[in-house]
Amino acid sequence: MNAIELKDLTKSYSGFTLDHLNLVLPAGCIMGLIGENGAGKSTTIKLILDIIHKDSGNIVLFGRDNGGDIKLAKEDIGVVLDDVGIPECLTAKQVGNVMKYTFKNWDMDEYFALLRKLSLPDSKPFKDFSRGMKMKLGIAVALSHKAKLLLLDEPTLGLDPVVRDEVVEMFMDFTREEEHSILISSHIVSDLEKLCDYVAFLHHGKLLLCEEKDRLLAEYGLIYCTEEELQSLPPKAVKYRKKNPYGVEALILRNAVPGSVKVSPVGIEDLFVFMVKGAQ
Repeated sequence: MNAIELKDLTKSYSGFTLDHLNLVLPAGCIMGLIGENGAGKSTTIKLILDIIHKDSGNIVLFGRDNGGDIKLAKEDIGVVLDDVGIPECLTAKQVGNVMKYTFKNWDMDEYFALLRKLSLPDSKPFKDFSRGMKMKLGIAVALSHKAKLLLLDEPTLGLDPVVRDEVVEMFMDFTREEEHSILISSHIVSDLEKLCDYVAFLHHGKLLLCEEKDRLLAEYGLIYCTEEELQSLPPKAVKYRKKNPYGVEALILRNAVPGSVKVSPVGIEDLFVFMVKGAQ
């Protein structure tokens, strides 16, 4: 069963349209949403949660069309949004007491264990938390009610590198259970590169690609050469080129160039930048 299926999902605002988005997140996998500001990442997550309403298309969660009623899957979804949404006056301890009446499967022992692991005080008002502390509290809540799916919008934003690494490990641990899945957006592409099984590139509301990460990295590469050397390659092999003072840098399809050509690996962030420039 798939955790998420988005079929021709569309949402229009003045000046922006999420345009017929089709995505499938298999159960047990992590998918990273990558895109510049305003690409549609947060809009996609909010549509799945029915925080905003779609114009058209279908959203299927755990094999069930949510039909505009996210309550069907509430128990199974853990959420961390850019705005954590916890009342400013509450302490972490009070948040736990609220959540035990919100989720049938709330695990108070797990929640307090996560507070300790994330070095969060249980008696300090939320309004006095730093941005990083607020995100960590949101993560603790999301992981404490036996969710099967995490929807995460910039969950590592504001965290220092050491804590970010710990949080990434926690997410990886979460998906060691076969039925657990994660959809995560982040500007910190290095985190996504560590985490994700699949990546989806969004640009101006359109899906540029959605593919298994390892397959993408195996399919594409970078070459550094002269303009003359580039011209000698099959045109279909070259996806994007960029001139620099020393010659040309080009994104290529590995299986379309001769074996004698030296091909360097490409990272997810560079691949996204090249794809966006090629789409302009």
